[in-house]
Amino acid sequence: MSMLLSPTVIADLKLKNRIALSPMRTYNVQKHDGILNPLHFAHYGARAVEQVGLLIIEVTAVTPDGRTTDDDLGLWNDEQAKELKKLVDFLHSLGTKVGILLGHAGRKAKDATKVVAPSAISYNDEYSQPESLDHAKIKELQAAFVAATKRAIAAGVDMVEIQGGEGFLIDEFFSPVVNTREDEYGGSLANRYRFLQEIITAIRSFYQNSLWVRLSLDEYVKAEEQNKISEWQTIGNWLKRDGVDCISVTTGGLFDKGPDYKYEGWQVPYAAAMKEAVELPIAVAGMLFDSKLCEYILETNQADLILEAHVFDTNARWVVESKEELEVTSEERL
Repeated sequence: MSMLLSPTVIADLKLKNRIALSPMRTYNVQKHDGILNPLHFAHYGARAVEQVGLLIIEVTAVTPDGRTTDDDLGLWNDEQAKELKKLVDFLHSLGTKVGILLGHAGRKAKDATKVVAPSAISYNDEYSQPESLDHAKIKELQAAFVAATKRAIAAGVDMVEIQGGEGFLIDEFFSPVVNTREDEYGGSLANRYRFLQEIITAIRSFYQNSLWVRLSLDEYVKAEEQNKISEWQTIGNWLKRDGVDCISVTTGGLFDKGPDYKYEGWQVPYAAAMKEAVELPIAVAGMLFDSKLCEYILETNQADLILEAHVFDTNARWVVESKEELEVTSEERL
């Protein structure tokens, strides 16, 4: 029986298959209030109808200045949470599980009135130079992650994911280049991990269900300018120690650079490296258009969950066609 299409359990999360909608950004909050609108219901509803096992709602900011643009979703107030509950209830009624990615854009908050980061280093010339976070602001932002998590839980989500990659604030704390602090949040790897660790500890004091973290394991710059894979593996083991249930692996975003070329499954080796070193479920994204390749990744234990995104923009029947390609019998169909 196909692993991709079989029911599975990721940590405590029971899924009807191993296909998840990777969190993206629709940039569709025209009122700039961070509140879900009908397009989001249509977008996520379509994926549920297509039998995607887990829908991870796009990166949702924990503060107004934590958005990449004013068109992003937010979860810093109860009005936003009220609409989120409506969406979660709707998607549950369609038979899918729902997660949400919570984040703060840090120095990549292009429309923010006050841009902040671990250190005062801008993303590029088109972005404002951020203010270096003082201790009071660090605690304020950590509390914002906790408050947004509580709102997400109240809205009924099945899992919460923390954005620790793609150049967002937590990823900036991880970086030995972007984070030049000389206090307890900078310097050593353990210190650079501390900002996220304290968020996880606070969340785990009241939330025992599925908690994920997204990491970017390559910044496509010189090796001496970024964390080594071994250091990411160390962070992965710290995440397990601190109570995280799954790591979502991606790459890039911290610097204004990318890979020289991409191919189907180009991020899979990073997921496999994390899975080799850390006894946690691993989710992987990155141009995974071929269902047979997805099946191979799962069968060879390089990852536990396949994150799909833009494939659905061009092929709404991808899950159905995957069933046909993998020759799943009618008795095996979900």
